[in-house]
Amino acid sequence: MFSIKNIFIFLITVLLLTTCKSTQQKSDKQVLPNIVILHVDDLGYHDLSCKGSKIYQTPHIDAFAKQSVDFTNAYANYPRCVPSRFAMLTASYPVQKGDVPDDGFAISKIPDNKNVIKAIEQAGYQTAYFGKFHLGDKNTIHRLGFQTTLGAGHAGSPISYFQPFNVPKRKNEILKKHGIPDLDSLSKKGDYLTDVLTNQAIDYIKNRNPEKPFLLMLAFYAVHQPLEAKKDLIEKNKQEITRFDFGNRPEYIKEGTGRTKMRQDNPVYAAMVENMDTNIGKVLKTLKDLGLEQNTIVIISSDHGGLSNDGYKQRNLATSNYPLRAGKGWLYEGGVRIPLFIKWANHFKPHIDSTSIVSLMDIFPTLLDITQHTAKQVDGKSLLPVLLQNENWANRTIFWHASHARPRNTGDSKSSAIRMGDYKLIDFYKQEKTELYNIKNDISEQHDLSKEMPKKKTQLLQKLREWKQYKKIIDQ
Repeated sequence: MFSIKNIFIFLITVLLLTTCKSTQQKSDKQVLPNIVILHVDDLGYHDLSCKGSKIYQTPHIDAFAKQSVDFTNAYANYPRCVPSRFAMLTASYPVQKGDVPDDGFAISKIPDNKNVIKAIEQAGYQTAYFGKFHLGDKNTIHRLGFQTTLGAGHAGSPISYFQPFNVPKRKNEILKKHGIPDLDSLSKKGDYLTDVLTNQAIDYIKNRNPEKPFLLMLAFYAVHQPLEAKKDLIEKNKQEITRFDFGNRPEYIKEGTGRTKMRQDNPVYAAMVENMDTNIGKVLKTLKDLGLEQNTIVIISSDHGGLSNDGYKQRNLATSNYPLRAGKGWLYEGGVRIPLFIKWANHFKPHIDSTSIVSLMDIFPTLLDITQHTAKQVDGKSLLPVLLQNENWANRTIFWHASHARPRNTGDSKSSAIRMGDYKLIDFYKQEKTELYNIKNDISEQHDLSKEMPKKKTQLLQKLREWKQYKKIIDQ
């Protein structure tokens, strides 16, 4: 028979084991990191002061970059908004059934075995998408795996950055088909869109369920056109630009069917960049103030290069990507090279990775690897071994196919490209023109090596054609 003493010891043991198990389960939950993705629209690689801009002031991103893994060979998978976002959110090249998606039709049909967002949601995450989506409506966002959405839909840009956001503020402007949902009712007249989106995202972070990890993607409409900013910031930048000496650098050079802007001298755009940086600073401060900084993965990126080119139609250009060549719409470095910073305190040692070739379609495979230790059948790869400095991807091969050329608006032509190690080949297939560059030695893509290195040209062109054949791409 059990004595009273033995029964007491038995009960204490059971209680201790139960408590330990409960504590362990709680600890396991806490191990999963929160995830915050801050995605900027149309932000060029050199639109940050930490990347060499002498005009734009981005102190918050600059400070964050020093605490992060800073990839200097990071790429968008397409030089325009819709296909680039498709690639990031599906972790795949933006080619479906041989064609590049130009609206949201394809993303709503992603099968579950390739859905990286839903997989993270199934790992126990609260998921939210705030801001520019451009790939469909709220139902599309929910099917993708985001539980909460705000200010997101078909709209690719605001009608206005000032509330009311869906009312034109400029003369003779044609009203766009798609407005931005939700935000007019959450703001007052004259409020600035980037501020409103950021404040709502901060409210989400503060009011989330603290017992579960969260994934928040805050996709700014900034710094996409229309170029609208606060008057005080415009005036400040106007004075600074007036005092700046651009030397003998021309304002424009000829490119394609139009021009490439060579100076960062637009005070309105400069003001938009600075406001965006301030709002990123607010989000980062919120994470710190709430004690979330140590266990939150924060990613800052852009969807492609800055708007620096026009075509037959001359337009008010936003920025210059110099010394990178061209910009949005082009497969030159100015159109596809992007800033990419990834931070996870006490896990990723801050450093500059100047050699690994990475892309936006690698982001969610990385997060899936961290949160579930699993992979999906997608084109993107987990960056985790690179982030941990166990691997270097200097010799990686990646591809592009840009079939939606806009010679009227951005001056570009239909093209495909491949980067393999230091070399990059661009095939303007409709013009029967192929260019080859050593990106490591010629970041501005000025010295075409196609005639000097015919074997390298043939090798890369063959690999590019094999990839296009595999993806069932028909050059139209």
